[in-house]
Amino acid sequence: MSEISNAIKQICSEKGLSYDAVLVTIEAALAAAYRKDFGNRMQNIKVEFDPETAHIKAYDVKTVVLDLTEEELKAEEEARAKMAERAEEAREGKPKRKSREEEKPVELEVKPAGGAEVPGAETGEEARKFNPKTEIQLKDALMLKKDAQLGEEIRMPLEVPGEFGRMAAQTAKQVIIQKLREAERDMVYGEFKDKEKEVVSGVIQRREGRVVLIDLGKAIGILPAEEQIYGENYRPGQRIKIYVREVKLGPRGAEIILSRTSEEILRKVFYLEIPEIANGLIEIKAVAREAGSRSKVAVATDAENVDPIGSCVGQRGSRIQTIISELGGEKVDIIEFDSAPEKFIANALSPAKIVSIALNTEEKRATVSVNADQFSLAIGKSGQNVRLAAHLTGWKIDIEESKKAKEESASPADGEGEEELDGEKAESAKPAGGADGEANSKAEEAEMPEEKPEAEVSVDEKKEKKTKKKPAKKKKAAEAKEAEAETEE
Repeated sequence: MSEISNAIKQICSEKGLSYDAVLVTIEAALAAAYRKDFGNRMQNIKVEFDPETAHIKAYDVKTVVLDLTEEELKAEEEARAKMAERAEEAREGKPKRKSREEEKPVELEVKPAGGAEVPGAETGEEARKFNPKTEIQLKDALMLKKDAQLGEEIRMPLEVPGEFGRMAAQTAKQVIIQKLREAERDMVYGEFKDKEKEVVSGVIQRREGRVVLIDLGKAIGILPAEEQIYGENYRPGQRIKIYVREVKLGPRGAEIILSRTSEEILRKVFYLEIPEIANGLIEIKAVAREAGSRSKVAVATDAENVDPIGSCVGQRGSRIQTIISELGGEKVDIIEFDSAPEKFIANALSPAKIVSIALNTEEKRATVSVNADQFSLAIGKSGQNVRLAAHLTGWKIDIEESKKAKEESASPADGEGEEELDGEKAESAKPAGGADGEANSKAEEAEMPEEKPEAEVSVDEKKEKKTKKKPAKKKKAAEAKEAEAETEE
């Protein structure tokens, strides 16, 4: 094996390119070097290179097209004359720097003679153009090859007079470097284009403003601010799972747009952490996610002896804790899927307990009744629970307080009920009608003095009682003095 072949294989291993891609790059560089030393602008040079012997073969490759008319030949001659004038100006002195469009080979617009249509041309299309660098007329092609046909490539061998000069070698080097970079960019683009809409692992490299750059191995991905989880810290060197949202080819190569807020990340983590989902025993039916806060995952299984929720939670919550830590502490609710909409909606609104559900299948709207103590729990903080349940089930959900709870809250108070019961007891305790009954009741009224309730005793009456007590004490004191005087006598 030659040294050139070994060098090509080394480049392949370093850049991750194929052997054929590197060989095509070398042939393009040799073609540019040949054009620099031995060729001209009207030649479409292609080179075949043998890495084992280091020999090259050069060809001028042109495509066979229709013959030109007399008018077209005149236009071609004028174009050649202009090119000759430019060449003379270049020899005499420094010519004016021309734009890239001026440096391009002249393309002659071909129009059919006498208004005749060009075979194969359709009306409404632009007129055919002739490029002498890459095309050859049919009559000229027949002189080179007797059985030449339209659209065929004619390869005309070119002689290699000698070795390339220093400028040609420098040109070949620049072309090789450029072509290898382009091949590497195309390879990276093709690889990550296949991974678009998938979840990959990456290492956080650095932060530039609000954008986070993530190393994906062969390329650097971009995590924009709108695709980041609110409040999540991205530390350099940290390995995270990331969703490839879009891959496009930019001026600097492949541009990979990443996301951390996608629902697909949650699905991928479940597939990786739960073997029952990976082998198809348990199926993820639906996912609703508010990244960084809370998620709901609906799972189902056809196996009778498998608990889908228990399998996802794991022993003592080991599996779900791993998933939560992978998502940066995001809460995950695992819901059992049910084909019946009522049961599925009731499961989706957990941990709230549902009283009844009324469905409107035409509008796909569900009206859910809950007790008063479950109302706020069903809605959730800032409406998060019902919002995630609606996204998970695909139904519009309205939460209302149940009618039974409203009727119980509207019933009379306990004190009023006791008063009514006491009144009924008093009426039942009255003696039966008749003279004896009336006499007994009057006698009882005479014996029992009237007592006013404490609430009805006024402040004035209390003052009168106090004033009545004071004279009685004075009388007792006077009587005691008189008794003492009599004993002294």
